[in-house]
Amino acid sequence: MRSLLFVPADSERKFEKALASGTDAIILDLEDSVAHANKTKAREIAAGLLRTAKQSTKRPALYVRVNALDTGLTDTDLDGVMREGPDGVFLPKSLTGADVQHLAAKLAVREAEYGLADGATRIVAIATETAQAIFGLGTYRGASHRLEAITWGAEDLSADIEAETPRHADGTYTTPFAIVRAMALFAAHAAESLAIDTVYPNFRDSAGFRADCELARRDGFLAKMAIHPDQVPVINEIFTPPAHEIARAQKIVALFAENPGAGVIGLDGEMLDRPHLRRAERLLKRI
Repeated sequence: MRSLLFVPADSERKFEKALASGTDAIILDLEDSVAHANKTKAREIAAGLLRTAKQSTKRPALYVRVNALDTGLTDTDLDGVMREGPDGVFLPKSLTGADVQHLAAKLAVREAEYGLADGATRIVAIATETAQAIFGLGTYRGASHRLEAITWGAEDLSADIEAETPRHADGTYTTPFAIVRAMALFAAHAAESLAIDTVYPNFRDSAGFRADCELARRDGFLAKMAIHPDQVPVINEIFTPPAHEIARAQKIVALFAENPGAGVIGLDGEMLDRPHLRRAERLLKRI
């Protein structure tokens, strides 16, 4: 999974465009992009979209972003969509691994009620949207077998800490947000989950967006969220391992397999050890 495209859950038109975008996953959003007065209708529309899309053998993964646990709306959101068996649920404003456990329990009940496979519904935690959440980033490891990924958010966090902006004029992050981004990256890998980079809000800034994607991939993020279909091809391009990296990883894995007792192996003039092998194995799992 490389690209994840947000779609307001009350917009059938935008959902159809998302299906045609080439994205690996669609996130039907019941939270920020849906006005409170329209949430009931959005749940009904989301359920219908899930029902129809799941009939296709060629479709992206389908996720639903529910409202946060402290809103009192999470259960109603789940009751509205879980019957249709979404592939996963995005948990906004997650504070700790305990929040993931809380959501996992809710999912288990509904899977049993609706005849879905136990554990089939995965969880993606959005883990940095409040100042308090930053101090819980080390608690996600082992929280739940459902935890598929951890991602982070800058916009909600900037409002929570009263920052004027999370980015400099050139699009790079200011110091507080650069720190949080790195912490979220470490948290995801520590939890042995997929590290997903946050959205780039200015979808018209194609050069800035490409640079943002390249920086994320360089640093260790393995996927990125999008807010517009035009961003999807760039994400898919950048987060797809290039052929020369795949070939090199295959060589590394093969060399260590041929020399199981070796701690260090030479390849193309470079000495490689076990961390290189682990990196190669992880890359090959992504293709």
